[in-house]
Amino acid sequence: MNAEVSTALAAAPPAVPPVVAPAAAAAPARSAWDRYQPWRRPLEVAFWVVLFAVNAAAGTLTAIIDIHRYGLAIPDWAPLVWETSSCATALALVPALVWFTRAVPLRFDRWRRALALHLLASVVWSVLHVVGMVAIRQAVYASLGERYDWGDWGINLLYEYLKDVRSYGYMVLWIEGYRLLLRRWQGEASVLAAPDDLPAPAQAERPERFLVRKLGKEFLVAANEVEWLQASSNYVNLRVRGRDYPLRSTMAAIEVQLDPARFARVHRSYIVNLDCVGEIEPLDSGDARITMRDGSQVPCSRRYRAALRQERRAG
Repeated sequence: MNAEVSTALAAAPPAVPPVVAPAAAAAPARSAWDRYQPWRRPLEVAFWVVLFAVNAAAGTLTAIIDIHRYGLAIPDWAPLVWETSSCATALALVPALVWFTRAVPLRFDRWRRALALHLLASVVWSVLHVVGMVAIRQAVYASLGERYDWGDWGINLLYEYLKDVRSYGYMVLWIEGYRLLLRRWQGEASVLAAPDDLPAPAQAERPERFLVRKLGKEFLVAANEVEWLQASSNYVNLRVRGRDYPLRSTMAAIEVQLDPARFARVHRSYIVNLDCVGEIEPLDSGDARITMRDGSQVPCSRRYRAALRQERRAG
């Protein structure tokens, strides 16, 4: 810098630095997991529809073959009504089964309780299945001028349950297996345990890193890189650089392990990293909307709003 420029700068009044909003973080490259998300729900729905449609078609064809083989006086349309009514009712019950498996997941540490609840649920599922399919059959038969008689309800309910409990078990195992595959694909996190050979006083009380397992690979995520945490059924999703990694825990359990000087509870389902908070927008309802530095938004309930304001001022 020459002397003239130095003199001019010295004589000029100090410039007020402009307020620059924090730049949004660069969006991570779209992975196969990201590309699957828009198609996930349609494909899941299509899977169940195709599964039950194939079962209905196969069951109908098998029944018709048996009717002709044994020379039974049953019209060919009857098996179609039987199988379609059964599969349509079972398909309608799938959303309830998916919800129940979230509420009562299969876990090794609580398998006895989960097994008992699922056995009870299988009875309820079977009864609803039978009532639904019989109602459909009676309605279709009546529209054709026929009468549908299901016979002895007691023995037939037991007969159907012996079939339904197996179908129920297969569907639960499929749902849990699919979720396990999704977690492995997405990347499942766990708290990185301290080495066993360290003395107890030297072990960290708060996790400094999380171990993420993703399709056979493992990598570490520093705790201070977690932008926020969100409760999701029996998991807590860790948001790191635009990606979610499920951690098998509860919000209450993980909250006591996090550094309170860095992380703050803002909602019953959210904990945020204070260093990643961009701005807080009050709402007329008394709640607030938090905009993170990457532009994403997190709700803040009025219960935690005052505490969050104090944390921000202290920081």
